[in-house]
Amino acid sequence: MTEREKMLRGENYDSRDAELLELYWQSRQVLQDFNAAIAEKDRMRYLEPCLHELAAGVWVEAPFHCEYGAHISIGERTYVGAQCFFQDSNWIKIGCDGLIGAGLRICCADHPVSSSERVLKEVAEGQASYVTSSKPVTIGDRVWIGASVTIIGGVTIGDDCVIGAGSVVTRDFPSGSTAYGVPCRVSGKA
Repeated sequence: MTEREKMLRGENYDSRDAELLELYWQSRQVLQDFNAAIAEKDRMRYLEPCLHELAAGVWVEAPFHCEYGAHISIGERTYVGAQCFFQDSNWIKIGCDGLIGAGLRICCADHPVSSSERVLKEVAEGQASYVTSSKPVTIGDRVWIGASVTIIGGVTIGDDCVIGAGSVVTRDFPSGSTAYGVPCRVSGKA
């Protein structure tokens, strides 16, 4: 099994694996071109080869950043604000007709809390010196996420939810929820 396959299965993987590094550097070139084309009307064309799925009518503001791009799907007519970072070390699926506020951080990667488990005692040359795993993030249709939200790996946000600005999302939210805070909690129905 490759390190990429382990990563997408949620198992511990080596983030300095040659295949993953190649994917990382490919995305850097695409992102450089996309972010430099801020004044071009058709700049979305730069993201198409990088992202797993970029549906019709999607609008992503520059600057935009991601880790690999290849594990990101964005549904039709979704808007992604400026300064977003998607750490797609696992699948990130965003539904249709979403509104994503500026500065959203989606962080799929995870590490053990204990340094004795997190830091490897023996490391081969070129290998990462820490333990990493990752979990997917799924965001439903018609979701509005306010500015400067952080979403941790393993979270599913149902359809028609509203997540308040500045929230830290560490757990799932059912469809139709309105939630905000640190940590993010349901405050009512959308």
